[in-house]
Amino acid sequence: MEETSVFLLCLTASSGVPLYCRSKGSSRQLPFSVIGSLNGVHMFANNQDVLLTSVRTENSRVVWRSFHDSINLIVMSCENTASDLSLNKLLENVFSTMVLVIGLDDLINIKNVERLKKDLRGCYKLIDGFLTESEKMADLTQCVDCVIAPDVAILQECLDGFTQAAESDFGCLMAGGKVVAATNKWWRLASQDVMLLCWLVASLSPHSSRDYPVYLPQGSPTVPHRLLTFQLVPGVDVCVLCGPSPSLQKVESELVERFWKPLVDPLKACLRVQQRSFPASVQLHHGILGLLLVNRDLNKSLYSVQVHPMEDMQRTELKLTLEQRRVTLRSFYTLVLSRYFNRDNIDGKNIPYMETFAEGFSHHAHQCYTVSSSHKCYAVKNELHFLFLVFKPEVPTFSMQTIANKTLQVFTKDCSF
Repeated sequence: MEETSVFLLCLTASSGVPLYCRSKGSSRQLPFSVIGSLNGVHMFANNQDVLLTSVRTENSRVVWRSFHDSINLIVMSCENTASDLSLNKLLENVFSTMVLVIGLDDLINIKNVERLKKDLRGCYKLIDGFLTESEKMADLTQCVDCVIAPDVAILQECLDGFTQAAESDFGCLMAGGKVVAATNKWWRLASQDVMLLCWLVASLSPHSSRDYPVYLPQGSPTVPHRLLTFQLVPGVDVCVLCGPSPSLQKVESELVERFWKPLVDPLKACLRVQQRSFPASVQLHHGILGLLLVNRDLNKSLYSVQVHPMEDMQRTELKLTLEQRRVTLRSFYTLVLSRYFNRDNIDGKNIPYMETFAEGFSHHAHQCYTVSSSHKCYAVKNELHFLFLVFKPEVPTFSMQTIANKTLQVFTKDCSF
């Protein structure tokens, strides 16, 4: 396989019938014999009361997950940056996507395999997005990618009023696939549900309005809700999660123009911060190449690899390209979360794909860093936030802690993120 190849397999757990196979970085499909072998070794292990979760070879990694004893997902990756954590997150996202689109009941009680295969085609675009997306972090962090826009207070007030008029408590304003503002109850939905809803809206073709049936994998996996979306200006959508009423036509004709027409300029301004994710008025240290800030309470994140976009445009040759910064930030996040800042293990549950911190240490790490010839990375956590930074190699190692703390203060105190 190519070095960037990733293959995703979905099979029925009882009979091993393939439901679909998706791939990244390869134009060819896996031979049926390989699919059968990957599923067969997992079934053999189960029959021997052995839980087979992952295998690593010299140039690839394979991860198995079984969901509700009904669906088996297998991912095989040859990417150098692949880890058990990232691949398990991928499989969780893929299964939750299947629930989002067709509901949990049809996945647990499979009555017609051919009908299920047909229904699952509606998931392909979302699933392919998880395999190929490189400009977002939500799939890995399970937190919604956000932007800090000018006039956000005005937009928030308008969103709250619009959502209430639409007979809902769950509303969200999105620009370029990232959240600008959301209602309080939207933020209180399960983090994966919110992430998938935003990912779904970003994956759909532009349209003036939509009435899309969705299941919430964590909150309502068996009862569908309606996701109403309205394009306010090109690239900016408002979304409302509601029940049987009101009708799409009523909201579009009576509410959209009344609430949002006076705010066309602030809405367009949201798109101008997409590249950086926060306004130009927010000044950061010149040595920062990329950042990821996670609000652990509201499960939202701020992500940018163009912290100084004007400086990047003026430099024709970058020591670390934008794509390399993204890969570096994702790899550093995976390293830190799997070894040091274990956010999924806060409630005491043992997550099998998390690495155990070195034995003999009774304390929990709150800061860590790595150093290489092309860049440096630093991470810090407090009660409410995680902050991950990628620095230029010239930045003195001893100064990274001070810069990180000042950066954290800028966003948490000055910007209230």
